[in-house]
Amino acid sequence: MFDSPYAVKVEKGKVYAWCTCGLSQKQPLCDGSHRDQGGQRSLKWTAPRTGTMYFCGCKKTQKPPLCDGSHNKI
Repeated sequence: MFDSPYAVKVEKGKVYAWCTCGLSQKQPLCDGSHRDQGGQRSLKWTAPRTGTMYFCGCKKTQKPPLCDGSHNKI
């Protein structure tokens, strides 16, 4: 996992699969690595607008999949 956000260019209306387990080699997006571990699934998210969004890398956000600064909280 990564303790800062990932800048991702998104397109309005497109669905993105945010990795919730931290196993994906294509962070912050899911590559299906969780399937071998059982359990956790990706979080499907539809972009509300076109542009750059900041996806959480630490997986501690309270507003998934977007970063809320939780990585800075001690």
